[in-house]
Amino acid sequence: MAPAKGDELAPLEVWLTRSDLVRYAGASLDFNPIHWNQRFATEVGLPDVIAHGMLTMAVAGRVVTQARLGTLVSYSARFTRPVVVPDDDKGALVELTAKVTDVAEGGDLTVTITAKAGGRTVLGKAVAVVRP
Repeated sequence: MAPAKGDELAPLEVWLTRSDLVRYAGASLDFNPIHWNQRFATEVGLPDVIAHGMLTMAVAGRVVTQARLGTLVSYSARFTRPVVVPDDDKGALVELTAKVTDVAEGGDLTVTITAKAGGRTVLGKAVAVVRP
């Protein structure tokens, strides 16, 4: 059965650890110390080390791609709040939900994503378009 407007996708929970941040820094070449140095992060006013915004966005997109609705043709989001990653074995839990908010005449699906960490929304206007 084809997805319909209002359908909710299966939720996803992803843990981000400091180790994930180091690996992402190496892959993206983004070695900004706010992503790995607690002293530096707190000196510039952050509560602790924070995840890279693009890593957070990529993780959030997984809630759509795991649903296997088709080809992801566009995806955008605004960074509204950082994901604070503590220095422990668990890391930060990113909770993801998504809902089909439109089905275009040609069949493309618009999916709105909600990403939360620490009970607070971390991405705004997160929208993906999927072509079945």
